[in-house]
Amino acid sequence: MSTTSSRAPARHAGPPLSTRAKRWLYLIHRWAGIVLCLFFAMWFISGVVMMYVGYPKLTPHERLTHLAPLDAATLAVTPGQALAAAGASDAIGLSLAATRAGAPVYLVPGAPRKPPKVVDAATGALLPPADASVAKASALAWFGGQYAARHQETVDEDVYTHSGSLDVHRPLHRVDMDDPARTRLYVSSATGAVVLDATRNERAWNYAGAWIHWLYPLRGNVLDRWWHDVVVWLSVAGVLVALTGTVVGILRWRFSRPYATGSRSPYRERMMRWHHISGLLFAAITITWIFSGLMSMNPWKLFTSTAAPLAHSAYAGPAAETPLASPRELIAALPAAPRELTWTRAAGQDVALARSSVGAPRVLSATAATPTAFAEADLRESAARLLPDAAIREVQVLHDYDFYYYARDAHAMLGHVEKPLPMWRVVYDNPQATWVYLDPATSQIVGRQDRSNRVSRWLFAFLHSWDWTGLLSRRPVWDVLLIVLSLGGAALSLTGVVIGWRRLGKKLKG
Repeated sequence: MSTTSSRAPARHAGPPLSTRAKRWLYLIHRWAGIVLCLFFAMWFISGVVMMYVGYPKLTPHERLTHLAPLDAATLAVTPGQALAAAGASDAIGLSLAATRAGAPVYLVPGAPRKPPKVVDAATGALLPPADASVAKASALAWFGGQYAARHQETVDEDVYTHSGSLDVHRPLHRVDMDDPARTRLYVSSATGAVVLDATRNERAWNYAGAWIHWLYPLRGNVLDRWWHDVVVWLSVAGVLVALTGTVVGILRWRFSRPYATGSRSPYRERMMRWHHISGLLFAAITITWIFSGLMSMNPWKLFTSTAAPLAHSAYAGPAAETPLASPRELIAALPAAPRELTWTRAAGQDVALARSSVGAPRVLSATAATPTAFAEADLRESAARLLPDAAIREVQVLHDYDFYYYARDAHAMLGHVEKPLPMWRVVYDNPQATWVYLDPATSQIVGRQDRSNRVSRWLFAFLHSWDWTGLLSRRPVWDVLLIVLSLGGAALSLTGVVIGWRRLGKKLKG
């Protein structure tokens, strides 16, 4: 990538282009590059930060670690009573944990995009939204009362809470802790549960990482409605500028014989020469990363699936006529008290998933309060009802991660999504080539992929993060490769910034 120079020889090697076409090519790259090279440099540098510090999130492991084990003696309310108090009838998605001010509560799922209702597990009372005192008590319980907590304010959205998954919990109580990491906790006003944690280091590094990389300065203010379009069209312009720079760089490079100076680049000024050479060396990765960043935004809904939604009710089957066992009975069937109980159903079999801080959940019959397992034939039959108009072509049993099903580090963008093994990949024979990932141990549907999602996986995740399992399993090879390429791209961008700044200064003075 390069621009023209008054001292450069007129002769060049390369494909023939008209003088007018080359002039426009140089002008577009020169002036658009002045602005866009700033964004390129920012994206390359912040991308390196994001390799090690992600946007704040609360992972399942973090959440369970900070919850106290359930005390059977305090659990006087049965699941049926909790459902009745909340005006609900189906236990699917019901959960029980000590998430509100350190006390155990039932969370009863509501309508889509609505917060769950909260029922006190000791009294059966339907609890109101959480105020500042409840939020502070939840924050204190998060660290077992070891550290002081300061309720700062209630916010709808701030620098660290742009995630759409927090929408049902807004407004959020912001509580700062006096622990060594100076953790900031965000507590749901709907449930009183901690829904996000961010240490001081995470908050500081995010200004040099995800916050600036994703152009989050445009979020949460009057520009929020245009954020998506700004990122998309800025990325489109970035791809075009990188492509024009690549063409210019190739046109100005002497492949057959060097210039009179002995160099194959015509530029004698050091910054111009380094921009030219680094552009040729790192043009491909620059174009690849800007393009794949564009793909991450699902521009023009390219990757939006047209497949029918999954029939979750048909998969679950009818509820059991037998009353659900009490939490005390479920806990008595376990070797140790769990930190959370979650109720679900598949193939007409109601189960309770008992989760501790580590390991896979234990599966209990939700009615008999005994360890249980799903029959393979029953799960296959239920999975066939997920897409009524499509037949199951095959069920692949994954014992190891592969290109489409894999786990990432906790700080990565999707690092909070649990990816247990073994896993069923249920392949359907429909036009969208749907795959459903089903955990045979718990009956939980972990994910879904259609052909459009798999294309997105290639064009975004693979090209942008290089998250091929064969490479991710060979750390630090992955780290070294991405850092070297990022530094090369940053060098290309920063030299372009210097050149553009100098040229713009001359124009303004003239």
